[in-house]
Amino acid sequence: MERITKKIQVQDIFDFKIKLLSWAQQYGQVSWLDSNNYPQKYSNFDAVLAVDAYTEIQSDYHKAFTKLKQYQAKIKDYIFGYLSFDLKNDIEDLHSRNKDYLQFPEMYFFQPKKIFFLKDKTLEIQYLNLIDHNIDEDLEDILNYPINPNHDGLSINQIGNIKKRISKVKYLKKLDTILKHIQKGDIYEVNLCQEFYAENTDIDPLSIYYKLNSITCAPFGNFLKLNDKFILGASPERFVKKEGVKIISQPIKGTAKRLANLRKDENMIKLLSKDPKERAENIMIVDLVRNDLSKTAVEGSVFVEELCKVYSFKQVHQLISTVVSKVEFYKNPVDIIKSLFPMGSMTGAPKIAAMKIIEAQEETKRGVYSGAVGYFSPENDFDFNVVIRSILYNQAKQYLSFSVGGAITSKSDPEKEYKECLVKAKAMIQVLTQNIPSKVF
Repeated sequence: MERITKKIQVQDIFDFKIKLLSWAQQYGQVSWLDSNNYPQKYSNFDAVLAVDAYTEIQSDYHKAFTKLKQYQAKIKDYIFGYLSFDLKNDIEDLHSRNKDYLQFPEMYFFQPKKIFFLKDKTLEIQYLNLIDHNIDEDLEDILNYPINPNHDGLSINQIGNIKKRISKVKYLKKLDTILKHIQKGDIYEVNLCQEFYAENTDIDPLSIYYKLNSITCAPFGNFLKLNDKFILGASPERFVKKEGVKIISQPIKGTAKRLANLRKDENMIKLLSKDPKERAENIMIVDLVRNDLSKTAVEGSVFVEELCKVYSFKQVHQLISTVVSKVEFYKNPVDIIKSLFPMGSMTGAPKIAAMKIIEAQEETKRGVYSGAVGYFSPENDFDFNVVIRSILYNQAKQYLSFSVGGAITSKSDPEKEYKECLVKAKAMIQVLTQNIPSKVF
């Protein structure tokens, strides 16, 4: 179905983004993707909003990629949504028997009636032609939408006590079990995660997202609403992007906390860049991603553009590598994602063995966490993040959850691994337990 396009110039991007996302809350389906102006090489737009499903698809893991492939080929339009970690069971002979407290669909995408692309100060609006008469009216509503001056804590009624699913003692025992697997040669790296959660929780998801975004400014921030289910994301990590025949994957492995003292913080960057354990984590996953990319790549086209480069975010420093390849123009986009899924940085290596150990050692079903949020374009391009540093909320069940994890290798220090988890959880805990008087975007 064709779309009608209109472009306008926006002078105050800060205010406009707030108005746009606030206006969007009237719809049952909302996807907001925001780069937060983070400097990055591969970026098509600064932010995009898609709302109001014209068509949609959701599924459990069974034949999920086949269903998505058929849907994406039939629609031939923009579709926005997510892939949960448990779609691994559609690819390999695996299972997910741990408790699912959130109960999100395992795969969901929708074709929006209305899309808004922001790049620099240009807003490009794309509406399906059957509702193109709404563009001017909607634009006027957005421009005149009232901004509440106090977004922080807005309409937050109750947040239950945040609990850890497993104790520190239990986490350390699990880590010891994993280290024995590594010593035996079953695996050489695995990502062990743990859940934090709150029950009987009544929140305004948009306000929580605003707070989270204000203290992270993550390059792959997202707010996704599926009726009563919400993904409030502050991900720093790209899973995979397709630009024409080029495929880009940017795994993160290696973490150091930010320090308030500038000199000490700069020294922390130097230490991270040279840390043998942190670099080993990253390089192992780079090898895994290179192998995954080779499944669909033109022979000889897999290339490491960046290896273990330090990127700094508000909460942490991270080691990020960029691995690219080329594919034949006729390669199906869903098949490309399936060949890479799930992201190696969230499994470990070898991937299948690591995923089996993850299932045995973790105590909750990962679901959307460590899956991917993103979109497909009509040109068969796509861009997906890795769902980390994100809050998941089932409004009907009043259940809120976020998970954190880290890569375990033979050189892992159990106490340091546990502390790294707490560093990664800091932003989510902060926004849920105190008001933060700062700008949203």
